[in-house]
Amino acid sequence: MSTDPHVADLPGAIVHDEVVAARHFWVHPVDAGQTLRIVDLKGNQAVDLLIYSAADDAERYSAQDTVAAQGNLFLREGSVLRSNEGRPLMTITGTSVAYHDTIGGACSVESNTLRYGHHTKSQHACVENYLKASLPEGRSKRDLVSNINFFMNVPVEDDGALGIVDGISAPGLSVDVRAEMDVVVLVSNCPQINNPCNGFDPTPVRMIVAA
Repeated sequence: MSTDPHVADLPGAIVHDEVVAARHFWVHPVDAGQTLRIVDLKGNQAVDLLIYSAADDAERYSAQDTVAAQGNLFLREGSVLRSNEGRPLMTITGTSVAYHDTIGGACSVESNTLRYGHHTKSQHACVENYLKASLPEGRSKRDLVSNINFFMNVPVEDDGALGIVDGISAPGLSVDVRAEMDVVVLVSNCPQINNPCNGFDPTPVRMIVAA
């Protein structure tokens, strides 16, 4: 039995294990029945994630279908991550963080400039990570949709406004997501430094796939 606390309780054998550096991207297939564990190594890091069907990437994660089906904005243990066809792509089978965000979206050069000033235009952002990972796979900016923000804290205020506040994660906390069909998972380990989603200091995360 492994003495590594990040993998000791994973079901099945580990088929992929990689540390993704701060600000970088990760793209990898996860087969039906396999579990992806995302470990927040340093704490307070946002992990922006997209899911595509491995059989046809025109079918991909849909925040709208996911929220409508579960009747709740936040993602928790048991949440089913649905596609634009309404089918289950993945299910959150365990999380050591109370909830995760699916409405805050991904940062981009354009949104950084609008929110934080023109001096941020040269800063790398999640959309650029997604494009770097997607273009070799034949996907373009048109194939990017609203994403999941694991570990990110985006409360909805009484007046309906969204806030981006300090994360609720801590070093070593994790989330497990089981594939319900063969999928391709695309992650941007968020480079945002202008709001508290990463504690203003992006850090590495660990991606583990178990069969």
